[in-house]
Amino acid sequence: MQTPSNIQMIGDEIAIAWSDGAESFLRPDLLRRASPSAETQGERDVFGNQYGGAGRADYSGVRVLGWELIGNYALRFEFSDGHRTGLYTYDYLRKLGTLPQN
Repeated sequence: MQTPSNIQMIGDEIAIAWSDGAESFLRPDLLRRASPSAETQGERDVFGNQYGGAGRADYSGVRVLGWELIGNYALRFEFSDGHRTGLYTYDYLRKLGTLPQN
């Protein structure tokens, strides 16, 4: 697992430099839409039924206000819409960094 060696906000984007030298630039709307929280993604019961989830909400005006390291495996972002419950593992952030940003 690669770990962040540096995390900064550059303009509106979150820039992450990884321990292997790679870099990820993530827009706040992408991060918010991809939040792994139950509030955003919903939850499934033992029968596979999904409950909750934000669906395809518009997060175009959302900004990242800050972040905190969670153990040695994840980041938690604080967004301008009050959301701050998703834990973004380092592997998940690397994956998000490879997605088209438009």
